[in-house]
Amino acid sequence: MSNYQAPIRDMQFVLYELLQADKLTSLPGFAEASRDLVEPILAAAATFNQEIVFPLNRSGDEEGCTLKEGVVSTPKGFKEAYQLLCQGGWTALSCDAKYGGLNMPKSIHSMVEEMLCSANLSFGMYAGLSYGAYHAIHAFATSSLKDQFLPKLVDGSWSGTMCLTEPQCGTDLGLCRTKAVPQADGSYAISGSKIFISAGDHDLTDNVIHLVLARTPEAVAGIKGISLFVVPKYSLDQRGEAGESNRVICSALEQKMGIKASSTCTMNFENSQGWLVGDLGKGMQGMFVMMNRARLAVSMQGIGLCEISYQGAAQYAKNRLQGRSLTGAKHPDKAADPIIVHPDIRRMLMTMRAYTEGCRALGAWVSQEFDYSTNHRDKARRDSAAEFVQLTTPIVKSLFTDIAFECTNLGVQVLGGHGFIRESGMEQYVRDCRITQIYEGTNGIQALDLIGRKLPDKAGRNLRRFFHPVQEYIELHIANPELTEFIQPLSKAFIRLQQATGQVAVTGMSNPEEAAGVASEYLKLFGLVALAFMWCRMAEVALQKTAADNSGFYDAKLKTGRFYMHKILPQSSSLFASIMAGSKSLMALNEEQF
Repeated sequence: MSNYQAPIRDMQFVLYELLQADKLTSLPGFAEASRDLVEPILAAAATFNQEIVFPLNRSGDEEGCTLKEGVVSTPKGFKEAYQLLCQGGWTALSCDAKYGGLNMPKSIHSMVEEMLCSANLSFGMYAGLSYGAYHAIHAFATSSLKDQFLPKLVDGSWSGTMCLTEPQCGTDLGLCRTKAVPQADGSYAISGSKIFISAGDHDLTDNVIHLVLARTPEAVAGIKGISLFVVPKYSLDQRGEAGESNRVICSALEQKMGIKASSTCTMNFENSQGWLVGDLGKGMQGMFVMMNRARLAVSMQGIGLCEISYQGAAQYAKNRLQGRSLTGAKHPDKAADPIIVHPDIRRMLMTMRAYTEGCRALGAWVSQEFDYSTNHRDKARRDSAAEFVQLTTPIVKSLFTDIAFECTNLGVQVLGGHGFIRESGMEQYVRDCRITQIYEGTNGIQALDLIGRKLPDKAGRNLRRFFHPVQEYIELHIANPELTEFIQPLSKAFIRLQQATGQVAVTGMSNPEEAAGVASEYLKLFGLVALAFMWCRMAEVALQKTAADNSGFYDAKLKTGRFYMHKILPQSSSLFASIMAGSKSLMALNEEQF
């Protein structure tokens, strides 16, 4: 099994050379987020994940979680590692200082998230779900509920979940049956069953705080009758500490393909005491806060798995001796050349590398705009950033996880038979990665969200937040001969995206199935163009610094960017052709013909 080395140098490049993250210190609340502070934070996160979290990844996968007599236990070493996670302040990194947080920007937190997901996705799930619960409570709960729950979520002594899915409803949450009956003291008695609840129960924290969708007796049918409630596993005593059981029971653990060290639970609520978060009938507002944070977090999971799989494949390819180079032996002193000399191995490694570095840059841009949407002084700038984040959230969630599944499979392929067996660790990344395309809204749902909500919203204003910067960049640099090999492919792909957008908009108004039938292809086309834009910007930075660079970092960046433009972006042509062909052939078979 290969080791994990956090890609600190590339993270520094993205944050400070590409996106000028040092400007964040001018925003209210981020004054202390200087590079002098952030770089030691990233270094400490790297050490923690490399030395503490990563060694538990394989053992955690093999041991998994257990449920015995109503008690869920995590794998050996997880509890001690979680305590170190809390002691290091990692659960508080980007939380409000009012509740004990460190007020770091989301764009910095995302880099730490990536490391955690590379090192051990299952372990990272526990704190990740708490972060989403924190945001929903912070945004919508009363001051008293915030004071009760947020400090414990921030310091990590309590964890959080989001309880949406029920046996009869997944995406269609309007079918939710969980009941919330008002009580004389202002609380609610929550009764019902939720399935697929990540980190629903475990032994890492003193309490588990559930954000539960339920409907009151007088609620209208459908999604407008859904409300959001905070329901702790243990009732709170007079000191606000975890007290007696609140009749929140884990009745089963899912037997899963991957992330086996993350407890995925069936949770039963039996007249459990809960409190309303937000307004009655407005539960989806609070839940969407959690879900959108979770979707951005899942995009980081995709990057993390791309990175660790690439590292494993590259290390193996440089050491595995097999055959000779077709142009003559490159290592004549050895019995054979390492397989990295072979073109097909290079194709796979370069694909993994180009995707990983491109996604890291795009993900950081989205995260930085999130910071501007929450902390910028100017309301117009906050609004434009929020519209950009709204537009790109379904894109990065879907694109990054689809790419991650491709990259983790390529990682197995590079190792051949050694990748298929457990010893190398590569096959685990494939299994762990598969869920990322499903949870927090399947990638097909993300595509429908993009074309059905995000594109038409505000008369297309969200779309302009991406289209205008790309168009302006192309016009500014199209005459630069050094950037021609990057700008021209971007320009052609961008034109295809614009034409496809018009096609989707027109057909969607007359026949929604036409647009829905090409939604996934449209999202991928959009994502490939976004990655091309980031590669142009990275190439621009690298070209300015290559001559004075002795490390080879910028030279490698340019070579990887060229590969993306020459070998990956051409997919935009076939995607465009398929989008323009519409969905008639897709819908042609009768149901009984399947």
